[in-house]
Amino acid sequence: MYLEELRTLLARHARPDWTTPIDGVLISKVDRPDPPAPSMSGTVLAVIAQGAKRLALGDRIYEYGAGQYLVASVDLPVTGQFTQADPGRPALGFGLTLEPSDVAELLLQAGPGDAPHAGTGTPPGIAVSDAPPALLDAVVRLLRMLDEPRDRAVLAPLVKREILWRLITGEQGATVRQFGLADSGLSHVSRAVRWIREHYAEPFRVKDVARLSGMSVSAFYRNFQAVTAMSPIQFQKQIRLQEARLLLATHPGDVTGVGHRVGYDNPSQFSREYRRQFGTPPSRDAARLRNTAGTPAGVLP
Repeated sequence: MYLEELRTLLARHARPDWTTPIDGVLISKVDRPDPPAPSMSGTVLAVIAQGAKRLALGDRIYEYGAGQYLVASVDLPVTGQFTQADPGRPALGFGLTLEPSDVAELLLQAGPGDAPHAGTGTPPGIAVSDAPPALLDAVVRLLRMLDEPRDRAVLAPLVKREILWRLITGEQGATVRQFGLADSGLSHVSRAVRWIREHYAEPFRVKDVARLSGMSVSAFYRNFQAVTAMSPIQFQKQIRLQEARLLLATHPGDVTGVGHRVGYDNPSQFSREYRRQFGTPPSRDAARLRNTAGTPAGVLP
């Protein structure tokens, strides 16, 4: 029942840039399957109403389709591919950006025992579950406000809080709860991820990043792998290559310069790792990027 109305609302309000008049709410509509493409996940809730997508994070594969939701609690380098989408039945999805401060505020307001325990281990940065009726109902009510502009300013923030509470108390509640706790293992890893992303072109020692994130080296390795499905050095390489691809789209004739800008002193190593990641040499890929405009490849369907 909820999925049918959700499809109708998403199809009616979809825009080419995915934005909506409600802050933090995104709508995607994709009418063709694309080759695997890299992007950053963002920290979001994504609900699929129609179609399906496959997402790769390190050596983990996530597949999600109609009636399922995905939570990304850390901004991670992923590779996405639409597996079910065509003009007659496009992939339709709802997205809501997540903020740690909003989670923390709800946890402070919750009564003792109302929110699930965060668990003993550090959860993965991405998780998929079936969407319960209460969550779909709240998403539908939020999207109805796209047809009711007078109500948005007052009611949209309330329904967004309800959606967040459904996540906190749902199957992935422990992950979402850690996302909002400043001293959780997930938050410590997020700090390291943010530092590596901001300094991706610089060499670093793992023990220095571990200290910056407030962990011992052994705990840092263990937790970083649990969240990102990669080692810190592998993570840095993913970020470097994604940034190189973005730069090549605007500087296609300067492969060596781009490689140097993202941290590669050896042009041969840059070309070799780029080809391994994207399946084609950087110069050839740059030419292709100039002539194509791909579908966004984040966690939204």
